[in-house]
Amino acid sequence: MTTHTEIMRNHWWWRPGWSVGRRFYTWHLTFEGQGDVHRLAAEYRAALAPQGDILTPIPDQWLHLTMQGIGFVGEVKEQDVQAIVDVATTRLAAVPAFDLKIGPEVLDPEAVLLHVQPDAPVRAVRDAICASIGDVLGDVPEKAEGFTPHVSVAYSSSDGPSEPIAQTLAGSDFTPAHARIASAELIVIHRDHYMYEWESFARVPLG
Repeated sequence: MTTHTEIMRNHWWWRPGWSVGRRFYTWHLTFEGQGDVHRLAAEYRAALAPQGDILTPIPDQWLHLTMQGIGFVGEVKEQDVQAIVDVATTRLAAVPAFDLKIGPEVLDPEAVLLHVQPDAPVRAVRDAICASIGDVLGDVPEKAEGFTPHVSVAYSSSDGPSEPIAQTLAGSDFTPAHARIASAELIVIHRDHYMYEWESFARVPLG
């Protein structure tokens, strides 16, 4: 395991613009029907169960790979969102479907993350989505700098030392998961219940 922090902080602080009831348009890769990803996430949930007071494990239905935001509902016109989907449908048809290896984990200040490999096809999907947003809105609200493809399996729910989590994971041996990525999903997301939950706006197939 790689540890990027000695101190954990509560992931569920309210970022600027966010509040209960707000909804946000964003693109994710999601993992419906991806049994091996669910297997690995379940293994982490079981291993981390003793840390339940300081971690929020992520259920299978909300596992995701964050890609690219567009903006808050009510601040972006729905017709523009649909136009982004239309452009992305063309652009993503030129990006081949691909396989990912998910794992091993990294202990980040706000989450237990799983690295994904290779990251080049993930970045190709994101580049196509960003170009589609730029075509419609003229500007891309989230920049490419600092983007690191990953899948979170648990979020930190309090402030405190990372050592108890690191010790729990040190004795575990997880087999990385494999996933087939054949689409990208535009979702309407919220975090009203200390979890990222969403409804699908559009699922766009890769080529």
